[in-house]
Amino acid sequence: MYFALNVQTVCNNKLQIIDIVSRWHGATHDAYIFNNSRLRARLETGEMGEGILLGDSGYPIRPYLLTPLQNPQTPVENLYNESHIRTRNCIERTFGVWKRRFPILSLRMRVKIETAQQIIVATAVLHNTAVSKRLAEFEEVENNAAALEEPDIVLRAESNGNDFVRQQFINNYFRSL
Repeated sequence: MYFALNVQTVCNNKLQIIDIVSRWHGATHDAYIFNNSRLRARLETGEMGEGILLGDSGYPIRPYLLTPLQNPQTPVENLYNESHIRTRNCIERTFGVWKRRFPILSLRMRVKIETAQQIIVATAVLHNTAVSKRLAEFEEVENNAAALEEPDIVLRAESNGNDFVRQQFINNYFRSL
């Protein structure tokens, strides 16, 4: 039997995983996972400070969570989208390093779903330890695991009135560049 998990992961610029949610089935929408996460609750109460998260278009726009513009109209909006993409690239790099360290993450695990969830979180903890101790990455094993990956399905989250927050951020930080 095969099942998929949708794992919400947040990383920092050092490729350390700073938040992970590994309990939702693969068909669960990103916005639903986020809206039901402790991270969202902590961000809503201001417990996490004044930082900003970047998410793809599957996430809702919030004062603390910015997504790319679907149809940028101006050079400033294009610059925002390009910067958003470049900055979000650290999560893709984190996934790459994490999967190279733990190739089981790129394969279909033949374990109970609860065990798979625990493996994912345990490898995230071990990945962070390796990053903090500056351990070298393992050489990539040639098993063509990338061919086994399922494609991501990106759905546009509904606008929740926070488009203004994103536009204000763009105007404040990208107009003068």
